[in-house]
Amino acid sequence: MLHGIEVRLNYDYFEHKKEMKGIAEKIIYTGPIDQYYEYCYGELEYRSVRFETEILNMENYQGNAVVNYTEYEIPYTRIIEHKHFEFGTQPKTIISREYSDKWTKDKEPYYPINNDKNNELYMKYKKLADSESNVIFGGRLGQYKYYDMDKVIEETLQKVREIL
Repeated sequence: MLHGIEVRLNYDYFEHKKEMKGIAEKIIYTGPIDQYYEYCYGELEYRSVRFETEILNMENYQGNAVVNYTEYEIPYTRIIEHKHFEFGTQPKTIISREYSDKWTKDKEPYYPINNDKNNELYMKYKKLADSESNVIFGGRLGQYKYYDMDKVIEETLQKVREIL
């Protein structure tokens, strides 16, 4: 999929925006769509998360990598037990509790807030995006929608088939 294509990682698109405009026939942009257009219609709203990580003096805390918590009384949304991603057998375990957090520009925008106000605002940005001939807006920030991992991979592969 990327054979013969230059890939720049950890490269701030906005610091080099003028240079980037003409660098390739197609640019895949996965950042916030409103930021791409310099918030000309206003800011889309996001929800962020913060993590609290701790080492526990036990082999196993929850038996698998991720458990989601949807009860109102529980302040975190999930617990991640990292060793289960790699089938670790260490005598201690590391967990991270994920808490919902209000988003500000200095925080990672994890989840779009898909209410009527934001969806209408996104549609204005999407109209601009649809007029772009060489920029493909992808992912949860570029398309302002929540994706499960399998769906984002499926959509990415479909987009590659369309382009190629």
